[in-house]
Amino acid sequence: RAGELALAEMRRKHNAPLKLLCRLAAEAVLSSPSGVLPHRDIIGQLPGQVLRTSGGARLLLRRPSLDEYVLLMRRGPTIAYPKDISAILMMMDIHPGDTVLETGSGSGAMSLFLSRAVGPKGRVLSYEIRDDHHSLAKKNYRHWRSAWEIGHVDEWPDNVEFILKDISTAAADMKSVTLDAVVLDMLNPQCALPVVHPSLKQGGVCAVYLANITQVVDLLDRIRSCKLPFLCERIIEVTHRSCDAAETNRSVPYIARPSHWQETHSAFLTKLRKFRPLLS
Repeated sequence: RAGELALAEMRRKHNAPLKLLCRLAAEAVLSSPSGVLPHRDIIGQLPGQVLRTSGGARLLLRRPSLDEYVLLMRRGPTIAYPKDISAILMMMDIHPGDTVLETGSGSGAMSLFLSRAVGPKGRVLSYEIRDDHHSLAKKNYRHWRSAWEIGHVDEWPDNVEFILKDISTAAADMKSVTLDAVVLDMLNPQCALPVVHPSLKQGGVCAVYLANITQVVDLLDRIRSCKLPFLCERIIEVTHRSCDAAETNRSVPYIARPSHWQETHSAFLTKLRKFRPLLS
């Protein structure tokens, strides 16, 4: 329907896919390298239809999944990728109804996945220090929610509170909050730990998203030097490697081995668990 998000997928040369995301409007047109397709030809169709552009190209039209939306939505800072978010959600073991703190709203990718994980009875507190990132995260979140409500019977929960503030100065705010889990996606997460750990439940998990192993070392050094009540349970590097459909159609079996041409992205995820120190 008009107002919904639609994802158009087409195959280019060498069988490479091209995905185009748009919000349907009666007078708008979807432009592709192989011609245009008026939105009015899409509105009223069932998801999964194949339509042709003015140039004769075939487009598969459907609703985008959440991971496709966060990869194609407008961004400012680099997003946490769905593969990393999935691992973080498993690390934190979030349940419906939980209260979760996020530092570094960024473009809003993590906020959307946390929103779905905690459900209508849960709560997500998302802190961001930069005004432009804060505004973009709110916009992307509202964009997804409004489109979801048009195409689905149930509403997407309105459970994320975006806060424009430096988490290191939010100690007073944290006194009235009890957190089930924390996820830190910021340049210096060690600055947030002294502020958030008093509000985190005993046995609760703090997941930290870091770009390189040097940041992991700095984080653990800060925990030791400040004697913070965190146990480092696990450090993992999450990699992603796509498999070209052309490779899977060959008669020779496809073997998963490193290739110089393969596009990859990796991140380091650190799982910290709050514990109660033994009394001396």
